[in-house]
Amino acid sequence: MTTMFAVRAHARGGPDQLVYEQAPRPAPGPGEVLVAVKAASMTPQELTWPETWTYTPDGSGPERTPVTPSHEFSGVVAATGADVDSPAVGEAVYGLIPFTLNGAAAEYVVLPADVVAAKPDTLDHDHTAALPLAALSAWEALREHAAVQPGQHVLVLGGGGGVGMYVVQLASALGARVSATAAAGDLEFVEGLGAEQAIDYKQPNLADHVRDVDVVVDVAGAAAQAQAWPVLRPGGILVAIAAPPEQQEAERHGVRATYFIVKPDREALRAIAELVDAGKVRAVLDRVLPLAETRSGYEALEHGRRRGKIVIHVAD
Repeated sequence: MTTMFAVRAHARGGPDQLVYEQAPRPAPGPGEVLVAVKAASMTPQELTWPETWTYTPDGSGPERTPVTPSHEFSGVVAATGADVDSPAVGEAVYGLIPFTLNGAAAEYVVLPADVVAAKPDTLDHDHTAALPLAALSAWEALREHAAVQPGQHVLVLGGGGGVGMYVVQLASALGARVSATAAAGDLEFVEGLGAEQAIDYKQPNLADHVRDVDVVVDVAGAAAQAQAWPVLRPGGILVAIAAPPEQQEAERHGVRATYFIVKPDREALRAIAELVDAGKVRAVLDRVLPLAETRSGYEALEHGRRRGKIVIHVAD
């Protein structure tokens, strides 16, 4: 087999550029695996990222078209390149594809072997594909940047969102006390994820509802950050995913602040899979679409509210 079906964009743009078509089937090189994709999922703004269209994270260098979107996947290893000892052909895996490579809105995808991990045993491929970017973002925020410890108080700004729901679940699984802001319609949902306290994000003064927080994880943006500084205890940390924090504000309040962009991480994926299989983390899907309707999924990301991931079902 030398061809496959894939969704590709031949020029920069939004969902209107996406075409479902036949494309060359890739072959794995040294250190790479070829994965038969079972499911993939999409991320808001993905088509606006500079690294989606070039070979470098800062967007410099030549254009990388045609491109295939959707960098989160679940599937089965179909072939391996030279120097790959693991994973083996036939193993069910999941992962986050580096953003400068083609994504998984295709029947097959090639990616580095060292960024994939065995998928959770208790989830199907559709639910597994909803995990990588959001759950890895939550893990990196809590474990690598905040080093959250049992008993600490974690406040999640935007606990009902695509990443926030995993921050709530993972913080709770790590033994932290969790508070979270969310839209009024999501408060009960967020509590069901493990938050001890869910706060309407429209409340005029966050400090009236929560204080002495050890860690704030911001997935809501700069406006939410402005209310968060006073609720942090001295020496606490604000970890921002949505927008870089104001370092002057951090210094003024005697706290630390950092911002990061998620990266593929095999060991973190393994830890997340263990928590999923232990029943401590669950995947949330908004809808599942066939590969041929990928374009409509990206259009839906630009309009209206969702709860959970839009997932592409590629194959049974």
